[in-house]
Amino acid sequence: MTLDDALLPSPGGFLRGRLGALRTPEILGRYEAWMEERGMGISEAVDRAGTAPLRMHDRFGNRIDEVVFPPGYRELLTKGYEAGVVFKAVEEGDLPASYQLGYVTSFYDAGLYCPHTVSLSTAIVLAKYGSAELRAKFLPSLLRRDATVWQGATWMTEAKGGSDLGAFVETVARPEGGRWLLTGEKHFTSNLGAELAIVAARPEGASAGIRGLELYLVPRRRDDGALNFRARRIKDKIGTRSVPTGEVELDGSEGHLLGERGKGTYLVLEALNVSRVCNSVASVALTQRALHEAWSFAEVRVAFGKPVAEQPLFARQARERHETLLDAFALAWEAVTLLSEVWRETPRYSDRYHLFRLVAHLAKYWTAEVAVQSAKWAMEAHGGAGILADYPVERLLREAMILGIWEGTPHRQILDGMEVVEKKRVHGTLLDGIAARGGSTVALAIARSEVDEWLALPAERKEAESERVFARLAATVARELRRTKD
Repeated sequence: MTLDDALLPSPGGFLRGRLGALRTPEILGRYEAWMEERGMGISEAVDRAGTAPLRMHDRFGNRIDEVVFPPGYRELLTKGYEAGVVFKAVEEGDLPASYQLGYVTSFYDAGLYCPHTVSLSTAIVLAKYGSAELRAKFLPSLLRRDATVWQGATWMTEAKGGSDLGAFVETVARPEGGRWLLTGEKHFTSNLGAELAIVAARPEGASAGIRGLELYLVPRRRDDGALNFRARRIKDKIGTRSVPTGEVELDGSEGHLLGERGKGTYLVLEALNVSRVCNSVASVALTQRALHEAWSFAEVRVAFGKPVAEQPLFARQARERHETLLDAFALAWEAVTLLSEVWRETPRYSDRYHLFRLVAHLAKYWTAEVAVQSAKWAMEAHGGAGILADYPVERLLREAMILGIWEGTPHRQILDGMEVVEKKRVHGTLLDGIAARGGSTVALAIARSEVDEWLALPAERKEAESERVFARLAATVARELRRTKD
């Protein structure tokens, strides 16, 4: 394979090269062709338009809280739902097909994959933990295959922060006549305007800390058609303008408890882990797009007598970044594969589920960093043109910067991932499994030794040293997983 072949495939071509047979090749092919012919233009227009305005009232003064997107946005958004990004997973149980669609989406617009992601998380949690009545009432709308499809959203974060949910969630839920009324404020609500949201809140009288939280399904409208919550404003973000992010006021908003009392923490984390895998897939797709843009530019741009792509330093950098792309994909897809095995599990989880948790944290952390560095390199490869909004790589860097923040910062992935290591010792299972599949026994033994040395440290030193150990473990696992595929 030449470097041209490696760096210039379509997203579907890249997936075929790494996975072989695709789950739904005809659907993926049509979706990719539509994105090339029409979707990219709409996506660019949405980004250039900036933050979408919020129309709070109709002309008669009635509250409507409508996000006003540029023409074509709904068509762009709906194509992914029509292709099956939600129903393929929830209705047909085919998570890999859903994530392959997410990869194609993210190659063209990583921000667009966010509405699909939170809709998927909402649908999975509702399908698993909603009562029969709730499922019958709401789930079919999330699984529609046309422009009438409903969207979901996952709203956890409040004004004081999102990582420490046990301390910062102040939204209160009060029972009333078989339902719950939620009062509070959500500060970072992605996919504002969705028809359904899963919302973290604390029932009246519940214990402090994260164990006191429950998860509720909150519809946009009550049964009588009235708005169930109010949008305060839409936030002006650095990128990902394909998803509106805002602030929401809950004031006696009707909600429905999901799952059993006392199990809300598990449901919150399940939703986040589904989204973290999506984030990893999006990061790899953006990385491929960044390398694609850099290489296609360098093949044509002539400097010092020959194309930049033929300059030895640039060619070496491109080869190295392509190797990193393949490592990142192997790690992200391992998370997809494990989630496909365990996503139907409910608490208390199997050891296999805890193995998935560790891989999800490793993948989310490492692939997001790879995306940022790759987008930065693509910008540098373009020189002055790279910083101009006229061309695509400037946007790629803006989009990439958010991937490290969504669904938990790097600090959160490190601390939660190493907690799984310490409490469940699943790193041994992970490394042994990779060795059995053909990974380097020497590299894997070094990784095991580093983790075991970390486990022996005093508590404060453990946290201080956790990033170094976690980052090296992620890089080793990614590289050795890729080794087992090639």
